Amino acid sequence: MNPSVMNFQADPVDAALKVGLLDLWYPVCPSSFVKDSPISLRRLGHKIALWRDQSGVVHALEDHCPHRGAPLSMGVILGDRLACAYHGVEVRCDGTVTRVPASPGCKLEGSRTTLSFHVAESNGAVFLYNSSKNIDTAPPLELPPELVASGWSSFLCYVEWGCDYRYVIENVMDPMHGTYLHKQSHTMSEGDARAEFQIRDTDNGFFFEKKGQRDVNFDWSEWIETGIHLMRLEIPYPKTGGPGGSFAIIGSCVPIAENVTGVFFWRCRKVSDWQRDTWRFLYKNRLEERHWKVLEQDRVAVEAMEPDANQREFLYQHDMGVVRIRRRWKALANQQLEKTAQNT
Repeated sequence: MNPSVMNFQADPVDAALKVGLLDLWYPVCPSSFVKDSPISLRRLGHKIALWRDQSGVVHALEDHCPHRGAPLSMGVILGDRLACAYHGVEVRCDGTVTRVPASPGCKLEGSRTTLSFHVAESNGAVFLYNSSKNIDTAPPLELPPELVASGWSSFLCYVEWGCDYRYVIENVMDPMHGTYLHKQSHTMSEGDARAEFQIRDTDNGFFFEKKGQRDVNFDWSEWIETGIHLMRLEIPYPKTGGPGGSFAIIGSCVPIAENVTGVFFWRCRKVSDWQRDTWRFLYKNRLEERHWKVLEQDRVAVEAMEPDANQREFLYQHDMGVVRIRRRWKALANQQLEKTAQNT
C-alpha cells in the first residue's frame, strides 16, 4: 500500500471525519424507506434500526440488542419499543430496556444500555442526531427557508455514490467545475469560462462566489452550519424553465460505509398557488431528466477519483472554497477529539 495512504488512514482527525462528526444532524434516508416493518441501515459508523410507531413517528436505536447483540431490526414493533426476535427483550426508543420476558426483574430491566438517536422528519427525509451517548433532548433541526418557508416547493433527490462523503461536498463547493463538466447542460454553458473567486463570510458559514458574475451560471456555493451541515446553490433558469425565478438546490450527505455516501439534494423553486402546480408538472415531465444527467456526470467523475486523490493535488485560486471547508472540518474534528479526551 502507498505509505501516504497508510498515514492518511492512521490520522485520528481523518478517522473522526470518515464516519461523520458527532453532535450534528444528518439526513439518513428518504422517508419512504421506513414503512410498516423495522429496517436496518448502516450510517455514521453505526448499524441503526429505524421504525414507525402507531402514529407514524420514526424512532431509531443502534441495531444491537443489549442482551446478546441480535439485530433489533428483526424484532417486533411495540409502539415506541422494539421486542428483539431472539429472546423478546423490549427496548424503548430512548435506549432503555423495559422488559425481559424470560427473566423478569433481572438487572437488564431498567438499564439504558442501547444507544438511541433523536429523529426528525421533514421534506421527504428522515434526519438523525449523531450523538455519542444517550441524551434526553437534542438541539432543534434548523433547515433553510427553501425547505421550511411558505411559498417554496421542492423535490428530494436521493442517490448513493461510491466515494467518501467529503468528495461529494467538495464537488458542490467548487462552482467552476460546472462550466466544464456540465457545459452541455441547458444553462451551464453560459458565462465566462474563467473567473476570480472570493469568500464572503456569513453568520453561519460562508459564500464561495465568482467576482463580477451573478445569476448567469453556477456562480456561487454557500456552506451552512446550523447544527446540520448543508450546501446551497442557485442555477438561473430561462423563461422556458417555468415560473419561480432561479432554481435552488439544498444539499447534504451522510457517510454509509468506507467510500459509500448517501447524497441528498432538494431541488427547490419559489412558487405558490397555480405557479406551484405548473412548475411541479413541468419539472417532473421535462426538467427532472436533465438534472439527473447533470448529477450523473458528477457521480461518474467523483467516483473515478482515487480515495487518496486529495493527498496528491496542485490547488489554485478556484479551490479556496475547498481549502476553507477542509480547514473547518479539521478544526471541528480536533474539537471533538479534545472533548472526548477530557471526558475519558
